[in-house]
Amino acid sequence: MSKDTRYPNTEENVKTPLQRKIVHIDMDSFFASVEMRDQPSYKDIPLAVGGSTSQRGVISTCNYNARQYGVHSAMPTSQALKLCPQLTVVPGRMHVYKAVSKQIRAIFERYTHLIEPLSLDEAFLDVTECRQLHGSATLIAEAIRNDIRNELNLTASAGVAPIKFLAKVASDLNKPDGQCVIPPDQVQGVIDTLPLEKIPGVGKVSLKKLHQENFYLCEDIKNTDYRELLRKFGRMGLSLWNYSHGIDEREVITERERKSVGVERTFSSNISTFDECWQFIEQHLYHELDKRLERASPSKKITKQSIKIKFADFQLTTIEHGQKQLNLSHFRELLQEILQRQQGREIRLLGLSVMLKPEVQEKQLNLDL
Repeated sequence: MSKDTRYPNTEENVKTPLQRKIVHIDMDSFFASVEMRDQPSYKDIPLAVGGSTSQRGVISTCNYNARQYGVHSAMPTSQALKLCPQLTVVPGRMHVYKAVSKQIRAIFERYTHLIEPLSLDEAFLDVTECRQLHGSATLIAEAIRNDIRNELNLTASAGVAPIKFLAKVASDLNKPDGQCVIPPDQVQGVIDTLPLEKIPGVGKVSLKKLHQENFYLCEDIKNTDYRELLRKFGRMGLSLWNYSHGIDEREVITERERKSVGVERTFSSNISTFDECWQFIEQHLYHELDKRLERASPSKKITKQSIKIKFADFQLTTIEHGQKQLNLSHFRELLQEILQRQQGREIRLLGLSVMLKPEVQEKQLNLDL
């Protein structure tokens, strides 16, 4: 008797989905490692890539020698030099880092085309259906790291797991130049003992709120009713509940839609008045933002405009309003509003940004027309 093909979802015809195999590759102190590779005299000294103290610079990244002194990325260069007076700070060479990143991407593509870049130096890879190296995600991750070491003279760390967030967590566990594999039967055991600060997206403010409610490990979240978490922490609470139960259905996204465009500047000397801020926006920031928006979205369809200010004490504040088209006068209104709340405070950074209208929404609107 012939097989009935009218009902493709009957048990006989359903193909059991493969257990996902996700690899997260993270280069080790990428910018600094490239500089050490290209300039061997940097190899055994504390090194950082970043801006100079005269330009109110910050550290982009640093090598592991510098990290022993407490230096880390996003730290003001002046503070880094206080912690480590012998620190060598070199300016970044973004064109070189981008070129090396393309070489790394080419290595990834030898094993899979399901690649989700997160930045120049890290990416998710879905190797579920890769047939090389007997389909072993562990061996594939090792091969990628070996290729990077042998061909580019750089090191990378890797995390392997059946879900994305755990692969990212795992890549950080044996840094530098290490690898951590979490097989499916060990997922829940690893998650239970995971401190909440290890979860991607849990920052200092969120962590403080969680600790105030006596949540420290993922197991604490797992043993709590999700409705209570939703009430106390909103969407983040539900997300943490899912992660704590080993639930992460996000796929590796090969094409990521850009959501925003922004531009900002750190001043060599603090400013404090509305006129100083507005003059800089009108003469510099707005025109640069307009050019970037033109490249990112020729239609210039947006949903929000926002201003960001970082004060002399490094406190950051942002204000945004709904807006359908880029509008200089609207930035003036936002600036007036934000400075009325913070009168007289010195400002070290000023930024403008816009939220782009989603492409899916644009297409749907066109269809409706």
